[in-house]
Amino acid sequence: MSEPTIAAGFPKALLVFAVSRGADRQSLLDRAAIQSRDLAEPDSRVKLSRYIALFEAAIAACSDPALALHFGEAVRMQDITIVGLVCEAAETAADVGRQLNRYSRLVIDEGPDVDMVRGVPGKDGVWLETASPIYNANPPMIEAELTRLVCNTRATFRDVPEFRAMRFPLAAHFTYPEPAWRDEYTRVFQAPLVFNSDRNGLLLDWTFPTLKQPPGNRFVFGALSERADALLKELARATTVRAKVESLLMPILHTGDASMDEIAIRMGLSRRTLLRKLSAEGVTFEKVLDGLRHRLALHYLSGKKVSVNETAYLVGFSDPSAFSRAFRRWTGSTPGKLLEAENGR
Repeated sequence: MSEPTIAAGFPKALLVFAVSRGADRQSLLDRAAIQSRDLAEPDSRVKLSRYIALFEAAIAACSDPALALHFGEAVRMQDITIVGLVCEAAETAADVGRQLNRYSRLVIDEGPDVDMVRGVPGKDGVWLETASPIYNANPPMIEAELTRLVCNTRATFRDVPEFRAMRFPLAAHFTYPEPAWRDEYTRVFQAPLVFNSDRNGLLLDWTFPTLKQPPGNRFVFGALSERADALLKELARATTVRAKVESLLMPILHTGDASMDEIAIRMGLSRRTLLRKLSAEGVTFEKVLDGLRHRLALHYLSGKKVSVNETAYLVGFSDPSAFSRAFRRWTGSTPGKLLEAENGR
């Protein structure tokens, strides 16, 4: 089996952070056996072992054993990977976990059936545990990502009254021995800590998963691209059933919930009635969905603001190779070639 890889956005962000703390950039790259070109695109893949080596080199170079905690505090997931942006666009806290698992292979390619997190009911609340074997085997990654999760969540929900009324988290558990920098854990998590536990995770209030994220975070990238925004306005002015279906599909394509049943509910129709209305216009739901994905993919790629992988996930493909096959079916070419042609103009 080939070595697992991680999205290049993670080592790139760690490198920038360590350099900001006084480390020498080239020295860190050399010690981790990473080339600058490996980090040029956040979608690129870097061997996991090299990311771990970069962590070790950064901790030593900065003389900061708690550097992983500080990295998690300082850098948002939204600034590292599209997965963070997708999570920011989720409607509820529970949806964030679902999106993390749906797109887990964009972070670490552990295999098609490996989740990143799992929710486990407990006696005093809900445990949000790391399910990834790779994360659980590497304490610096646990430190960074659980810290990032806590800090992101506090920032996202800081103005939500229900969140402000609860303690978050209620407790934090770690499978490894207590480190010498426990005081930093106390400062970050502000909750009872348990080391040598049977889990890496956070205990959350029962009601936390139901909290809705603030409306300003609903669209991936803060909004659809300028071109897609124009298309959305055009669709809103249209009066056909197809146009209405497309306007409802567009904001939810990235969630993986773009089903006929979901759209029928949003239109206040039965599935059978929606099917009949579309048939009267000479189309099927599948053709409408496929056509919208095609048009939006062209909009994103020709806008030069979004990479091929980001486009794939924005239009509802959890597997980039499936998007490439669909794009070839639509256009006879590959999305990469279109992007190269656009960038060459």
